[in-house]
Amino acid sequence: MRTPTIRGGSRFLLALSLLWLLLTSAGAETITYRWVDPVTGGTVISDMPPPPGARNVSRSTTSASSSEERPLPYAVRQASEKFPVVLYTTERCGKDCQDARELLRQREVPFTEKALSSEEEFADLGRLLGSEAAFPSVTIGRQFLRGFDAARWNSLLDAAGYPARANRPAGTRSP
Repeated sequence: MRTPTIRGGSRFLLALSLLWLLLTSAGAETITYRWVDPVTGGTVISDMPPPPGARNVSRSTTSASSSEERPLPYAVRQASEKFPVVLYTTERCGKDCQDARELLRQREVPFTEKALSSEEEFADLGRLLGSEAAFPSVTIGRQFLRGFDAARWNSLLDAAGYPARANRPAGTRSP
């Protein structure tokens, strides 16, 4: 009985295919949504966006390779335990929300994003902030900022102990 062999060209294609598979899966992210179902009142966790009218919507992004990554640097872990970061956004927020997410990602700050969609959620955020809600808003521990101003956000993150860069070894950085 003869066993099949892989010829030179086929080996190259096989190696190229495996390399492509490895590279495309390395930067994959998973988005998870959590919300209160308006019909049943139960909490739903899904990879699908919530339906209109859902309350208390939060969105978290996880790297597919997070289980393989080293833990966060000590300073980031300490800051995130004492001063957790919550980013409040809305679908209509646009560029300011994108800039806010990018600033937090560049500094490698772990954060939870709450995408608000109902008037009730806006009112709850307004009560938390002590004034009318503006988007994006952020809470860092018990401190909060309304609207996006990179200098003010960086100043508050610095005061909370988040490093300007997390300084992870190059092979463990998030995409």
